[in-house]
Amino acid sequence: MDAPAALVVEDEPHIRELVTLHLSLEGLGVTQCADGEEALRLATTETYQVIVLDLMLPKLDGLTVCRAIRRSSRNSDTPILMLTARREETDKVLGLESGADDYLTKPFGVRELVARVRALMRRPRQRLAEGVDGVIEVGDLRVDPAKRQVTIAGRATELTPHEFEVLLLLASRPGVVFSRQMLLNKVWREDTHVTDRSVDTLIKRLRQKIEPDNESPSRILTVWGTGYKFTDA
Repeated sequence: MDAPAALVVEDEPHIRELVTLHLSLEGLGVTQCADGEEALRLATTETYQVIVLDLMLPKLDGLTVCRAIRRSSRNSDTPILMLTARREETDKVLGLESGADDYLTKPFGVRELVARVRALMRRPRQRLAEGVDGVIEVGDLRVDPAKRQVTIAGRATELTPHEFEVLLLLASRPGVVFSRQMLLNKVWREDTHVTDRSVDTLIKRLRQKIEPDNESPSRILTVWGTGYKFTDA
């Protein structure tokens, strides 16, 4: 049986070689590259069981690569661990909302990296879309779980994986109120780096994409002191 495959994308040679060495010692067959364009090419032509992706890369940055991978059918559900030298919470939120599953700040310990990769590879990749039957249509908004596609008045609207799953969860249960913690548990599951603020930020971005007037939302409604619900009007 072939070894599970990992893709390591890192432009600093000593970090790339270190990560490759220790993942190889874990029994993974590792492909490595040093820039975003090559990473995207590999991710669209080969299938991996885990991807370790640096945020700051030449040619294409890690956020762009991550979003593109999530739109790709070949590795759209592959666990992604993002690496970065940045420590600000906003950078962590951006990384996770772009579709990364976990986030590790440099400098990091090799044992922690290996432990996180193991955890990601053990994590079930079942998505919320599997529990929803059929297309959801509300006015001119159309959510297709099978195709993971959202259209408004027939025009495709691009959402990040987490944006799509929050919309799907809310729209499939109109009128049901979800607390921020419930959304964290159902959409982000075991991710430990996200907070209530992450939910609010994502809802704000989602409204900008799907609401006719995001200053006066009519689809995703705020339930003050509790959370959010999808309109049942």
